[in-house]
Amino acid sequence: MENWIINVMEQYGYIGIFFLITIENIFPPIPSEIILTFGGFMTTHSDLGITGVILASTLGSLLGALVLYAIGKLVDINKLESVISKWGFLLRLKKGDIRKANDWFLAHGVMAVFFCRFVPLIRSLISLPAGMARMPLGLFLFLTTLGTMTWNVVLVKIGAAVGDSWERIVYYLDIYANIVYVVLLVIMLLMVTRLVRKRRN
Repeated sequence: MENWIINVMEQYGYIGIFFLITIENIFPPIPSEIILTFGGFMTTHSDLGITGVILASTLGSLLGALVLYAIGKLVDINKLESVISKWGFLLRLKKGDIRKANDWFLAHGVMAVFFCRFVPLIRSLISLPAGMARMPLGLFLFLTTLGTMTWNVVLVKIGAAVGDSWERIVYYLDIYANIVYVVLLVIMLLMVTRLVRKRRN
């Protein structure tokens, strides 16, 4: 996949970066770390500029986030609750849990949408609950732009600074991503354990 990403960027420049980042936001397994750090490296030996790479990647992030936000808005909480009331026993969920999760997002969604942009995998998926909670579009766009632009600026500038060693940065970012995945898994297991104990009590 890495070779395909690099080929697209080398062949199509800004448009390729925009396309890849859009897809990365909709299909999280595509690594934005490679796109952004290699994009930064390309500014050192091609006609691409740092500002252009940051702009193209940020616009791609916004488009991808908007797609997931729109999908989230299509999900009706009441319908989701009816599904959970029918099949939620498989996951030990009750329809009230869905409402609680939605209420939590309404209360803390502003912080979540911004800070989750720095968390691998979650930075894309956070757009779904934002849409489901009907977060105001203007606020969603502002937080998404602020968070993704910060992430993009850091990685593109690092890629430009290290030059040929950009792959080394991707290596360290992979370690960071794996640590985050482990932490998220532990948190999820703790939450499930707590929920099961609560149900038993």
